[in-house]
Amino acid sequence: MGRYVIRRTLFAIPTLLAISFIIFMILDLAPGDPTSNLPLTIPAEQRERIRENLGLDDPPIQKWMAWNELMFINEPLELLNDATGICVGECEDRDRIISWSSSSPAMDTIWQRLPQTLWVLGLAFLIGTMLAIPIGIYSAYKQYSAFDNIGTVVTMIGFSVPTFFTGLLAIVFFSVKLGWFPSFYDSTHDTSFTSWSSIWFQMKQLIMPVTVLTLFNTAALSRYARASVLDNLNADFVRTARAKGVGERGVVLIHVMRNSLIPVVTLITLSIPAIFSGAIITEQIFRINGLGALLISAINGSDVPMTQTLTFMFAVLIVLFNLVNDVLIGFLDPRIRYD
Repeated sequence: MGRYVIRRTLFAIPTLLAISFIIFMILDLAPGDPTSNLPLTIPAEQRERIRENLGLDDPPIQKWMAWNELMFINEPLELLNDATGICVGECEDRDRIISWSSSSPAMDTIWQRLPQTLWVLGLAFLIGTMLAIPIGIYSAYKQYSAFDNIGTVVTMIGFSVPTFFTGLLAIVFFSVKLGWFPSFYDSTHDTSFTSWSSIWFQMKQLIMPVTVLTLFNTAALSRYARASVLDNLNADFVRTARAKGVGERGVVLIHVMRNSLIPVVTLITLSIPAIFSGAIITEQIFRINGLGALLISAINGSDVPMTQTLTFMFAVLIVLFNLVNDVLIGFLDPRIRYD
């Protein structure tokens, strides 16, 4: 297993380089120029000097290699310095990826927005997973029962109705009509939980966006879990376990559940990167100042460095959790050997 992880990690390096090249070239060749947003009173000579300082006139390959140096070397060293205080190289004057919109390091802005995204999407994903797996297993075991029929109706509604509709419906009913929860998420609120009033306010503003996303996540995952369990309930190894006298609880929890979790774990692990990318629609509805909103504002403002950084980070997470998925599947399925 260790050799496999090392081999896959080494293989990920050229994969990420190829991904960075594709992302960089697509966004670099896309229309959009930061100098186009400058006031018209700025002389053409000064505009040209700004372009030279930003390196906009450099060859694309040269810009890509410079960006790789910043992303793969300078930014990790800066993160190491911030996390541990260990200084490697020129910590004070280190070049970094600078956002064109804010004129500040792009990664600093991302770290500032990340907690808001994790609070909402992380909680929704965690609660949705904890609800979906037992619901899917019990619905399959009690197929065509009242629980299964009600669960089918609810999950189909949750999966079919878009989040922008359920989000607006929740705002109109629970905020405007009843006044129970705030209409929009206050991203400036201190999430350090310094007092009970702060904790209560944070819980109140989390309830609606988390519930909307949890309904969608639970609906999708529970139907997948139900289908997987149904495939295994009538398998030969289940009939053999019952013939040997294994109790029904043991058959379901040990034999059926373990084999049914293999495709479910794949869906879960490959969905985790979506947590960090942000729920763009939900963040727009509830005005959550997270990574999804940051990506939209960067695209609208032609902020190429910020867009490149965010997109590449999402690609890194996808590659990472593909590796995590392969390792987890190896533990769940004894037939798989990474020799």
